[in-house]
Amino acid sequence: MDLNEALYTTRAMRRVSSDPIPADVVQSMLDAAIRSPSGGNTQNWRWLTVTDRGTVNELGVLYSEAWVELNATFYKGVKEAATERGDDMTLRVISSSQWLADNFDQVPLVVLPYHRSDPSGASIYPAVWSLMLAARGHGVGTTLTTLLGMFKQAEVAELLGVPSDKGWQNAAAIPCGYPLGRWGVAKRAPVHEVVYEERWGETPEWTVSEPLWEA
Repeated sequence: MDLNEALYTTRAMRRVSSDPIPADVVQSMLDAAIRSPSGGNTQNWRWLTVTDRGTVNELGVLYSEAWVELNATFYKGVKEAATERGDDMTLRVISSSQWLADNFDQVPLVVLPYHRSDPSGASIYPAVWSLMLAARGHGVGTTLTTLLGMFKQAEVAELLGVPSDKGWQNAAAIPCGYPLGRWGVAKRAPVHEVVYEERWGETPEWTVSEPLWEA
């Protein structure tokens, strides 16, 4: 796959089928992930893959509870406000997120990256993104979720046998599956509206009104 196609079209894919992902594809995704930059080359990461239906179902229960907690705290009032102002894009994202919470148990593969001695996430998140780009190259959809780490860290660790005394922290849970929707370039505000040159608040002399890559 062309590099720009992967970069421009690797969007969050929450609605995925339950079709299994071949082992060689999973291996390719993970091998790409660990080739990413690692601070001091410490490689202080571990990657947990979960396909067992019973375990995924239990993760789904925890994820659903975490989604409820998120909406009662950080996302409180977001859906109502979006409805009131007619913000269809935000409502679509909420609907997609709700679908994942309702159907997490159907996801064929969940990848959970763990890290330690990486407080900023500067090593683990580039690796996560490499995994997601590699998945895109194989036609596998992914989305980076952090709900389990935010609200259910201890419960997930107990479920998966993660040692509690070694400093391992869950960075994300990445549901993976073949998309039920279509790939495409995500709609964003034009890049010149969010870029400053030299000093804060100094807008660039250039403008980019449309994506610089298109299918």
